[in-house]
Amino acid sequence: MNDRDARAAWSALAEPTDPVARALITEFGPARALQLALQPSVHQLHDAIRHAAESPSADEIAVDAADRSALRAPSLEIAERAHLRWCDRAGSVRLEDLIDDADRAGIGFLTPEDDSWPGAVEDLGVNAPYGLWMRGSASPADLLTARPTVAIVGARAATAYGAQVAGDLALGAAERGITVVSGGAYGIDAAAHRGALSAGQSLTCAVLAGGLDRFYPRGNEDLLRAVERHALILSEAPMFTAPTRWRFLARNRIIAALSAATVVVEAALRSGALSTANRADDLSRPVAAVPGPVTSPASAGCHRLARENGAVLITDADELAELVTSSPASDGTGVVDELDLLSAADRRVLDAVPPRSVISCRAAARDCGLGVDAVQAALQRIAMLGLVELTGSGVRRRL
Repeated sequence: MNDRDARAAWSALAEPTDPVARALITEFGPARALQLALQPSVHQLHDAIRHAAESPSADEIAVDAADRSALRAPSLEIAERAHLRWCDRAGSVRLEDLIDDADRAGIGFLTPEDDSWPGAVEDLGVNAPYGLWMRGSASPADLLTARPTVAIVGARAATAYGAQVAGDLALGAAERGITVVSGGAYGIDAAAHRGALSAGQSLTCAVLAGGLDRFYPRGNEDLLRAVERHALILSEAPMFTAPTRWRFLARNRIIAALSAATVVVEAALRSGALSTANRADDLSRPVAAVPGPVTSPASAGCHRLARENGAVLITDADELAELVTSSPASDGTGVVDELDLLSAADRRVLDAVPPRSVISCRAAARDCGLGVDAVQAALQRIAMLGLVELTGSGVRRRL
């Protein structure tokens, strides 16, 4: 099986949050990883998982607390469980025919090797989707790469105020040539898609949590059909995959990655839309929130984003456009501020370097509470980015 077919197979065999599958694919590639996963010998699979878990890239795999031991100490039992769940799913689908069956249903399949692949999702690193299933008339490259993008998300149980604001923002964004990305759900998502479509330029993309053979939620089927006719619908789940809570949460990372900025219109304190904002923040994408009445629980999450997470408050499409077009991720070139490339420890070391004088490595280590060796290594990395200059007596900022 080639890599393209293997990517499609993995989308059916493994959940997006399966750390063992991700480690194998990252280390061995989709086709070889699939061969290892489905072979009869669990002992050989165990050896492969253990080898993959020792790779530095394994540390970057996003895992829940319950899955952390799967990569920290991959046992034979973990290999057996992984083998069982993958083989169980393999027995219920024809892996070799997934792409052909989807094609007959009007569903395409994108991989990183395709020209239309939206490169922004590669910012997810080892947590990027194995592939993306698609329906629609618009090219992903034209809609998601060649122009600025913004995610407009929020509560399913939206108020009339929230729906009005989401629609107006999406309409204004589309009129300014900005693609509106959302999740196709009730409430704010639906208002965003409708607003973008009403601009007459078909600049919207819905990212769903289930297979594209049926649209969910059913109450939005007419809207999603309109998005399909005029724009684009994506999912990392193959046909016949039901949308579930964990798939919605996994889907949100794709919405955040596809967008140069994320705007939360309405969100309660425990709203799923806040996870999209968190994923955007993890990717160093700008996050904005729309203020609402201080008495409205539907806006409490937006107010918390501004108060505790530094989200920008926006009120109209002009402010949205300013946020998006000033974002480094909006031009498709992947240009980022040098500070975004620093780890938390490296930032700490940089902060210990005074703005106008030289400091010794030992003094910097004492100031930031790290070992001298760790500080010296961090300074080498920071110097490569041109932020500091190493001298014979220590280090100083580069002006």
